[in-house]
Amino acid sequence: MFNFSNEQIERYSRHIILKEVGGMGQTRLLESKVLLIGAGGLGSPIGMYLAAAGVGTLGIIDDDVVDLSNLQRQILHGISDVGVSKTKSAEATIAEMNPDVKVIPHNERINSENAFGILEQYDLIVDGCDNFPTRYLLNDASVMLGKPIVHGSISQFEGQVTVLYPGKGPCYRCIFSEPPPQGMAPSCQEAGVLGVLPGIIGTIQAVEAIKVLLDIGDPLIGSLLLFDALSMEFNRLKLRQNSDCPMCGENPTIHELIDYEEFCEVRW
Repeated sequence: MFNFSNEQIERYSRHIILKEVGGMGQTRLLESKVLLIGAGGLGSPIGMYLAAAGVGTLGIIDDDVVDLSNLQRQILHGISDVGVSKTKSAEATIAEMNPDVKVIPHNERINSENAFGILEQYDLIVDGCDNFPTRYLLNDASVMLGKPIVHGSISQFEGQVTVLYPGKGPCYRCIFSEPPPQGMAPSCQEAGVLGVLPGIIGTIQAVEAIKVLLDIGDPLIGSLLLFDALSMEFNRLKLRQNSDCPMCGENPTIHELIDYEEFCEVRW
């Protein structure tokens, strides 16, 4: 077991007294490596709560800089960070929050050329992006590598979360076989988003990530959790693996990574 310092025992005491976590579970978190896709609206609460929980290594991939319009929802960043790369801003915020956490900034956009090299370094991927090309690329790479993804997405007043775990449940293509045509799914920049919504969805993603890392509870594998902020309703839908899925079906037809920028606009 990890040799906790007195400060760590105090910091993680509320975890350690949980029988589902305990010292062994906290050790597991400290030894875990999680890749966060995006340091924006969803990535902010995910990154902050995973860091606070003591996930030992957080990789953060984002090639954007902080803009004033981000501050309505992207709580990793502040006024002094405007114009600064989001990975640098996130690293500074997390360092102030928990010095136990090693942040690995990837100040780049994930694509078919670098995906394997980045993803294979981590135990779990948490998807905080807001574009379809990245989602499909992540799905295909994770299936090929056998890496689980905690997926989340938001728009206006609604959000959804699921856990895509190769070999245990459906992949993203089982649900949505192909990316939508360009312009059919507007980004948050185009459609707007309630500022607190990514806080709700991102926090749920952080919970699911910890459950997967610790192998506890009932993760959203094979389930899609839907949230409507206006009606304050949650709905949980059952998902099934598609035997004809081109990625994880009985006779897969996708055997290499493809970049999908030509299908839809790319905005994080």
